[in-house]
Amino acid sequence: MNTLNRKVFRELWLIRGQVFAIAIVIACGLSTVIMSYTTLESLQQTREQYYQEYGFADLFASLKRAPNTLIERIKQIPGVNKVSPRVLAPARISLKKFNEPIQGLLVSLDLQSISNPESLNRIYLREGRMPLAVSSRENHSSEVLINEAFAQPHDLHPGDRLSIVVNGREKQLDIVGIALSPEFIYQIAPGSIIPDFSRYGVIWMEHETLEKAYDMNGAFNDLSIKLAPDTDYRLVIEQLDDLLKPFGGLGAYDRELQVSHHFLSEEFKQLDAMGSSFSLIFLSVTIFLLNMVVARIIASQREIIASLKAFGYSNWSIGWHYSQLIILIVLFGIFLGVSSGLYLGRNLALLYMDYYRFPYLDYQLQIEIILYSACITLAVTLLGTLFAIRKATQLQPAEAMRPEVPQRYNITFIERLGLNFGFFGVFSYKEQEQQHLSQSSRMILRHFARHPLKAFMSVFGTAFACAIMVVGTFFMDAMDYMVEAEFNRSHREDLTVTFINPTSYKAIYELYNIPGVLQLEPYRTVAVKMRSDSHSQRTIIQGIAADNRLYQILDSKNKAIRIPQSGLLLSEFLAKKLDVKVGDRITIEVLQGKRRTQQIHVAGVNRQYIGLSGYMNIDALNQLLQEDSLISGAYLIVDANMTQSILNNMPQIAAVSEKKSLIESFYKTVGDFMLIYITFITVLSVAIAFAVIYNNARITLAERSRELASLRVLGYTQAETAYILLGELALITFLAIPVGMIIGYWMSYGFILGLQQDLFRIPLIINPPTYAFAIIVVICSAILSGLIVRRKLNQIDLVTVLKIKE
Repeated sequence: MNTLNRKVFRELWLIRGQVFAIAIVIACGLSTVIMSYTTLESLQQTREQYYQEYGFADLFASLKRAPNTLIERIKQIPGVNKVSPRVLAPARISLKKFNEPIQGLLVSLDLQSISNPESLNRIYLREGRMPLAVSSRENHSSEVLINEAFAQPHDLHPGDRLSIVVNGREKQLDIVGIALSPEFIYQIAPGSIIPDFSRYGVIWMEHETLEKAYDMNGAFNDLSIKLAPDTDYRLVIEQLDDLLKPFGGLGAYDRELQVSHHFLSEEFKQLDAMGSSFSLIFLSVTIFLLNMVVARIIASQREIIASLKAFGYSNWSIGWHYSQLIILIVLFGIFLGVSSGLYLGRNLALLYMDYYRFPYLDYQLQIEIILYSACITLAVTLLGTLFAIRKATQLQPAEAMRPEVPQRYNITFIERLGLNFGFFGVFSYKEQEQQHLSQSSRMILRHFARHPLKAFMSVFGTAFACAIMVVGTFFMDAMDYMVEAEFNRSHREDLTVTFINPTSYKAIYELYNIPGVLQLEPYRTVAVKMRSDSHSQRTIIQGIAADNRLYQILDSKNKAIRIPQSGLLLSEFLAKKLDVKVGDRITIEVLQGKRRTQQIHVAGVNRQYIGLSGYMNIDALNQLLQEDSLISGAYLIVDANMTQSILNNMPQIAAVSEKKSLIESFYKTVGDFMLIYITFITVLSVAIAFAVIYNNARITLAERSRELASLRVLGYTQAETAYILLGELALITFLAIPVGMIIGYWMSYGFILGLQQDLFRIPLIINPPTYAFAIIVVICSAILSGLIVRRKLNQIDLVTVLKIKE
């Protein structure tokens, strides 16, 4: 080991506290990147493998009813490889131990194709067995499979029984197996955007049995299609829609718009955005800290650098020497980051498995992600510290051998203004000429005034630590605000009733006569495709009553908007996707009924955080559809003691959802998952905040140790010298906090821009307790750092520090 190598390790040992702090910051950033991207790659790989092994379809289409003879015509469409017709039926599920309404979806199961490896959307059996054909059963009972997501919260297993109401008739079912399917990885009720595993279940039933129960003998109402390679799906969809239109086709769509796949893809985008955003933040902090540390080391080793050059060491050797210092610190951080990132990545992937129902997890060590992240981290940190290293190589021996030119001390500008500077940065106007600053306070103030760049960097570094705390903890404020806006201010109902098919207004009077119903309001929903120039979006238009009170549409200030008599209201995000504004006209293609296409003007824009929808007056919507006054359901205010089973017994009702249950489900699924992720980010933010402030404190001590030692020799006590050092840290912290709040706000704004998606938009809401928490963490970090440097200050050897290096 040569001389410079030994010097590197000595330097690392001398600044081991700062090395560890910087390594922790690097590890935080790298572990976040590795955790996010290894999880993302593993989930994507698992999904693609699952799709391939179990025949996930490429196209999907729903319709009202078509004869099985139509299948041969569909198979003749160029590019169609396989066609799988089936019957889907909405149902209401009843369990003895669960009194709340449960919405169900019955899916027909072709027992002859179960073992065929070429069939589409095949079943993965987690527990139990497949149902037997009706002719093979001794008691001719209805055997079914239920999906795992629904079985787990109710502790259902093969051998248990459940009751359903389908097509107005009650039926008893025997559970023989627990199953998974590639089309229900993300299980969510139709029309909903929040999963509720305990109140929505998927049931697979033998095809002939479901045909009979739903009056679909010799017919189908749903299609899954596999395309030949290199087929343009848009051409197939166009021809398929033409074939299905006479049979009530709702419009075919590709895999990207399939509910489960779409939700999962949006989650992957969010995971990618969070990984890239936080990695950028952590890398910026790492560069800032390393630059400060290396610059301080080089400034304190001017004479050593001069001696090395005098002994013949080249600029390259000296530059490489300090680069080695950086590389070793970064490598230590990379080791910690990779180790923790792999551990956290696997656990995060397992956490996703609780929400996304895969039969297995194909988690693999992503070497390319690790190498890419490590190389980027190392390269960026070296580039970020290039200026400090270049300064060392450009020092001339004769110049470096001389001590730095002493600072010229004069009365500062603030002192000339007559401001009295007190401890912790408190200013007051000098009322009397005799009132002067204390010597220690003047030293603190003059040090700031004479080193403005250094003071700015210290304040900015601490402010950045405060900002990171804000970014890491504001999510819960946003979640609470979303719930308040969507479920309390917009949705004011207690229950939402959905009918099996659009029905007449007579149903309103039937509902109103039910004991316990205090108030109700009808609504109508229609599946549509909106087009504006080259932009298009499949969504729904919701018809709202003119005197709506239970479902209110909100503006950007959460104030209720009156539904216009004509025209369409669009959510801000949907209007942006379609690139339209108020007054523009868009094309509406109705995907049900008569499949009419019509242009309609945009009458206004509303604020919506969850989902994408358009809104119209219910009468105007029915007129657009050229239908009688029909409704899809109703919002209800009910008495607290009302028995919901009365609603469950009405045959025309497909589902009853309770707002309270939706809120609970939101927090239990989305909220709990985000809370775990946010907790992790908060821990990292606290670590970074402490690392930044601690490094500031140690650098300040190193820079002023000679000055403080001189004051001790001149008669200052330990407390007085500590006041000078800690007062400077306190002033840095005091000035940094408001700056950090501002930076944190705008960093949060930039962060949520990358998380906006069709499913939900996170609002920029930061409540005072979040700012208070960030301030408390920064102050506590400053106090802890101050105690550490105070201890170091008391241990200074005055003789050693005051020696003049010759």
